[in-house]
Amino acid sequence: MRLDPISLRLFIAVMEEQAIARAALREHIATSAASRRLAELELQLNVQLFERSNRGITPTPAAYTLLGLARNVLGEIDGIARQMREYGSGMRGHVRMVANISAITQFLPVQLQGFMAKHPEVQVHLQEKISTEIALAVAQNTADFGILNAGRYGGDLSYLPYRRDELILIAPHGHPLTLLEQVSMRQALEYDFVGAHAGSVINATLTRSAAQLDMPLRLRIQVTSYDALCLMVAAGLGVGILPRQSAALYAGTLGITAVRLDEPWAQRQLVLCLRSLEALPPVARALVEHLIAPPDPVGASEAPGPLQ
Repeated sequence: MRLDPISLRLFIAVMEEQAIARAALREHIATSAASRRLAELELQLNVQLFERSNRGITPTPAAYTLLGLARNVLGEIDGIARQMREYGSGMRGHVRMVANISAITQFLPVQLQGFMAKHPEVQVHLQEKISTEIALAVAQNTADFGILNAGRYGGDLSYLPYRRDELILIAPHGHPLTLLEQVSMRQALEYDFVGAHAGSVINATLTRSAAQLDMPLRLRIQVTSYDALCLMVAAGLGVGILPRQSAALYAGTLGITAVRLDEPWAQRQLVLCLRSLEALPPVARALVEHLIAPPDPVGASEAPGPLQ
């Protein structure tokens, strides 16, 4: 049996797009050629991968099993090609990385700038995702590694300590809570909240905390970014929760005040997750080692600073 990587890539595209025509467009081949390749793949494997009807295609259980196997095989093939290129021409290549918004806004800009200044031939493809999606992307080999909040995500993944951050409360200037040095969630839940996007760790934390206190969480509005959250808080639509260093980016230009949270969950651990450090291409492994190195004590990005 000779499995064709092109057919496997096409099969993955069909599974992700849920349509042969869209997958063919994505893979830059004719729809008829794509249908023929899928039929030949089924013949080679002696199994039906799709049920076909006038309404389109429906993957069979065998297709879902093959999806994981195909991603792993193509990941290994891509890894061979990347590593050989890197050995032949020095530190160069492409790194696929996913991270949550906390890491992206607080730590990664300076770290990536330092790494890419040393290795100008390296390309880093960074995507923002929520923590559950990050773990899934790494497990499915659609990313080399990811940075997310510490937690239980399942799958055969390894975790390395990355950085610690602190959640704080922000409120409009003059809000009653800004008169306090620190605030508890019991005090904060007396007011409307501006929430983060659905599925975010911060929203889940707020919901859990409100349930434990047997108090309602009044989410007046939800937004998809920290800058939008700060703008809504500054407009008086509610108070919000976000990482301290992310809030500091906007505190100087918007009418918001940050207040320390008197809650144990306000101190968080961010971790780097991967399938295996040894299996990473050299360029990805070098970036991981750069990211998890202890920060420079002089002007370290995670050093505590004053709340404004």
